[in-house]
Amino acid sequence: MSPFFFLLMQVAVLAYALVGGVFLAFSDFIMRALSLTGGIGGVEAMQVINREVFRWIFMALFLGMTVASLVIAAYGGIFVGGGPGLLMTIAGLVYVFGCFGVTAAFNVPMNDALAGMDLTSETTRAYWTGSYLPRWTFWNTVRTLACVVSSALLLFGLLWMTQAQAQAA
Repeated sequence: MSPFFFLLMQVAVLAYALVGGVFLAFSDFIMRALSLTGGIGGVEAMQVINREVFRWIFMALFLGMTVASLVIAAYGGIFVGGGPGLLMTIAGLVYVFGCFGVTAAFNVPMNDALAGMDLTSETTRAYWTGSYLPRWTFWNTVRTLACVVSSALLLFGLLWMTQAQAQAA
């Protein structure tokens, strides 16, 4: 494996873990805390969070890892092959579908719906408590798990590959 791709995959292991850590914080305590605000405070805070996330490094990391994951999946399948390559390919695809795909298909549409809602409306409170909080948190937990799985699979693939190379030398 080229030094560039070896470094890319090491950075990807850490980046998957970082993205997953952000998602974990939301699933573990942020959404629960927002739910305890009585509705209006949580809705307003989430609306602000959803606007601010586009302005920070998290979005660059999240989107950048989607592109990097496609490269990792292809590289693992085409150039590495065998068990390690399969783990690398699966790691990349799990991130693309389980993190980016879930975000695009589920979390973003719910965020968009929430963004246009009136804070004083009873419909907004009903959507927030009855639909948004449980569904958004569920899909966010799926994203968290996808990041953890991608990080672990890529790490194990790299370890397997380096051990195989060391034994062959």
